[in-house]
Amino acid sequence: MSGDGDPDGAGEHRVELAWRDGREEMVAVGADETVLEAAEAAGVALPFGCRTGACATCTARLLSGDLVHRRPPRALKDRHRERGYVLTCIAAPMTDCRLDVGADVADDLVSNPWK
Repeated sequence: MSGDGDPDGAGEHRVELAWRDGREEMVAVGADETVLEAAEAAGVALPFGCRTGACATCTARLLSGDLVHRRPPRALKDRHRERGYVLTCIAAPMTDCRLDVGADVADDLVSNPWK
């Protein structure tokens, strides 16, 4: 992940969405779209909450490729970002990407001793 900022308008990129149950979907993300917006336009349901990067409901993990956040991802700590976690509501791809997605990805951010 290259960091925060505005994408350079490099055009459309393919983003492969991979759920942990084995399901996969490919969506095309335009230069002016976030991953979440493109998924919704393609009829692919992803978890979301605030749409501003504040709640972490839309957390995914970048498995390959490069993307930027359109604004600082307030819901992610530096250690999460360093491990490849991203917020699909504010994430824009810079290259073709593969993401680990689904509601259970956000669970990885929190250590729960009761699990």
